[in-house]
Amino acid sequence: MRVRDLVTELGLEVIHEGDHMDDPVEGGYVGDLLSDVIASGRRNDVWLTIQSHENIIAVASLKDLAAIVLAKSTTPHDETILHAQREGVTLLRSNLTSYQLVARLAALGVSGDR
Repeated sequence: MRVRDLVTELGLEVIHEGDHMDDPVEGGYVGDLLSDVIASGRRNDVWLTIQSHENIIAVASLKDLAAIVLAKSTTPHDETILHAQREGVTLLRSNLTSYQLVARLAALGVSGDR
């Protein structure tokens, strides 16, 4: 499954398309503590969070994540969007909670284990 497929399947809003819409989604990670995502997130994971500040973009870029999905209709700061544009990070949003998103990702075959 590719990021573009997740957008369609989950009805996600594309805040910034970035460079990863056609990248494979190999797993998922949920976390709001940036140091935890740095320690445990993996390349091509889709990251679910409610964090909205620009540091999430730095983490996604560092870890080469497939996309960031902001849960609970979280609105990113303007600086976050600008940083996503500069770094080519795919930034998405959902009105669902992180828990609801995890359940739907799991039903689509996206695992947290790999």
